[in-house]
Amino acid sequence: MEPNARAGRREWAGLAVLALAALLVSIDVFVLLLALPHLSADLGAGATQQLWIMDVYAFLLSGFLITMGGLGDRIGRRRLLLAGAAAFGVASVVAAYSPSPEALIVARALLGIAGATVAPSTLSLISTMFRDARQRSQAFGVWLASFIGGAALGPIVGGMLLEHFWWGAAFLLGVPAMLLLLVLGPILLPEYRAPDAGRLDLASVALSLAAVLPIVYGLKELARTGWHATPVLATLAGVLVGVAFIRRQRRLDDPLLDLRLLANRALSTALAGTLTATLLMGAIMMFLTQHLQLVQGLSPLRTGLWMLPSLFANMLSFQLSPILARRIRPAVLIAAGLAVSVSGLLVLTQVGAGHAPATLITGWALIGLGAGPLVTLATELVVGSAPQAKAGSAAAMNETCGEFGYALGIAVLGSIGTALYRAGVEVPAGVPDAARESLTGAAAVAADLPGPVREELLDSARAAFTTGLHTVALLSAIALAGMAVLIAVMLRHVPPIGASEPESRPEPGSEPDSEPAPATAGH
Repeated sequence: MEPNARAGRREWAGLAVLALAALLVSIDVFVLLLALPHLSADLGAGATQQLWIMDVYAFLLSGFLITMGGLGDRIGRRRLLLAGAAAFGVASVVAAYSPSPEALIVARALLGIAGATVAPSTLSLISTMFRDARQRSQAFGVWLASFIGGAALGPIVGGMLLEHFWWGAAFLLGVPAMLLLLVLGPILLPEYRAPDAGRLDLASVALSLAAVLPIVYGLKELARTGWHATPVLATLAGVLVGVAFIRRQRRLDDPLLDLRLLANRALSTALAGTLTATLLMGAIMMFLTQHLQLVQGLSPLRTGLWMLPSLFANMLSFQLSPILARRIRPAVLIAAGLAVSVSGLLVLTQVGAGHAPATLITGWALIGLGAGPLVTLATELVVGSAPQAKAGSAAAMNETCGEFGYALGIAVLGSIGTALYRAGVEVPAGVPDAARESLTGAAAVAADLPGPVREELLDSARAAFTTGLHTVALLSAIALAGMAVLIAVMLRHVPPIGASEPESRPEPGSEPDSEPAPATAGH
C-alpha cells in the first residue's frame, strides 16, 4: 500500500476482526472480578492465592509490553499477533479447567504474556493497514471503543454467565475470537517487519522486566496495604533498574525501545496525556464502583448496568473525535474534551452518601464523554507519528504508559482516599479495628453487629468514604485542568488530522516484509 493510500473493504474487515478480539479479550479479563469468589470456593484458594490469581496477569502483561512491541517490529507484527492469539486461546482453556489454585496462577501468567502481544501488534498493524491519517484515527477509535466496551460489559456478561455456567466459562469467552483471528488473520491482515532490524537484545529484555515488574508490584501493594517497606523498596529498585535500561537503550544502535521517538513533541506530549488520564480515571472508577456497591448497596450486575451510560458516552466520543479532528486542531479538541471531563469530576464532588446513583453516573458519563479526544487522538499522535518501522515500539510506549498510569493512580489517589476514610470514620466502641481500615472492612464487620450499632458504623463509614471520593475528584479535576492547558500549549503546532502528514511519519527507506500483504489486494 502506498503512503496515504485509502484503505478498502479488506482493511476494514481486518479491523473488525481485531476489534472483536479486543472486545472479547477485554470482557474475558474483567469478568474474572465476578468469577473470583466462585473459583476460590471451588479450588480452595486462600487469600494470597486469590491475589496472585487476580494480579499475575497484569504484572506480566505490563512487564512484556515493551518486549513484545520490539519483537513484533523484528519478526513480523502479524506473526507475533497470531502466535499470541494461539497462546491466549490455549492458556484460556487451561485456566478454565485448572484443577488447583497453583495451576490457575500459572495459566493466568501465560495469559498475561500472550496478552502483551495483542495491543502493540494490533495498533502497529492498524498503522500499516490505514496509511491515510483520517482513516487511521477512525480505526484507532473503533479499536479503543471495542476494548473499553469490553471492560464495561465484563461485569454484566459475567453476572449473566455465572448464573448459568461454572466459573471456568469466564475464561472461555475469548477463545472463539482467538480462533477467528487465527483463521482470518492470514487472509485479512498484512505482514510487516522492520527492514534491517537487528537481533533482539536479551539484556534489554531482562532489564525491562526487572524494571517494570517491581514497579507495578510495588504500586499495587502500596494501594492495597499502604506505605510499607517492601512495596516502597520494590518500586525504588524498579526505578533504578529502569535508569539502567534507559542508559542501555541510548547506547544501542538498534534498541529494544527507541527513546529517540520521544524527541517528537507531539508524541511525548500525547504519552504524558495518556499517563495522566489513566492515572486519574483508573482511581476514580475504583471509587465509583465501590460507592455504587458499598454505599448505594447495588449488586455487581446492577452496578454494571448503571455504568452503561458512561460506556455509551465514551464510545460515542471515540467515534466522533476523529471526525471532529479533521477540522479542529488536536490541541483545541483535546483541551475542550478535558474541560468536559473536569466538569464531570466537579459533579462527583456533589455526590452524597444517601443520594441516588443518578448524580454519580452523570458525572462519570461526562468524564467518559470528555476523555474520547485525548484517548483516541493520543493514540494517533503516538503510533501514527512514529516511523512505520518503529510503530510497534511506539505502541508499546503508549500501552506501558497506560499500565503505569493506572497502577500509579490506584496507589496514590487510593492512598489519599484511604487516609481520608481513616481520619473521618467513627467506629463505635468494641467494634473490631478492621472497620477503620476501609469501607470494605467496615461492611464485613457490620454484618456481625446488632442493628443499631451496625447502622451507626455503616453511616459513618459511608460518609467518610464519600468525603474521600469528593477530595480525590477535586484533586483529579485540578490535575486534569492543568494537563488540558499543557496540551493546548504543546500541541498548538499540530494541524487537524489529515490536513498534512506529520513530518516524523516518513517511511525510513523501507519496504514491507517480502511476504505479500493481503491487505493491499484489490487496490
